Amino acid sequence: MSDDQSYELLGFDNVLLPVGDLGEAVGFYERAGFTVGLRFDEAGIALLKAGGETPGILLRQEEGLGHRPPPWPSPRLWLEVPDARAAARRLTGAGLTLLDPPFSTSTGWTVEIADPWGNVLGLTDYLKRPELARR
Repeated sequence: MSDDQSYELLGFDNVLLPVGDLGEAVGFYERAGFTVGLRFDEAGIALLKAGGETPGILLRQEEGLGHRPPPWPSPRLWLEVPDARAAARRLTGAGLTLLDPPFSTSTGWTVEIADPWGNVLGLTDYLKRPELARR
């Protein structure tokens, strides 16, 4: 296999989000509707499932385990949902605070929340462009 063939971007693996307290982070994301696929407290990590895909969101405790958080703000991570406005109602019903009311995009609607460490999670739909949606 040539070097060109061995260097090919095949898709996403996991997205890592730095958190301060693993238990608190898992509780927050469970309230947001995520399922924990794996939790390894000794390493300070928990894997959240995102749909039926194998890759997920990896929460990594940064404090006290030798990990170093980046010196810049965390990026926004958006995930597809069937209806972002319905997701907003579920999030507020679970006691989570929305960053803003659901807002319109070119493909549909999006709602965002932030975890206690500033990681921003967006839930977005394709109601205006259903041909682009996963289902």
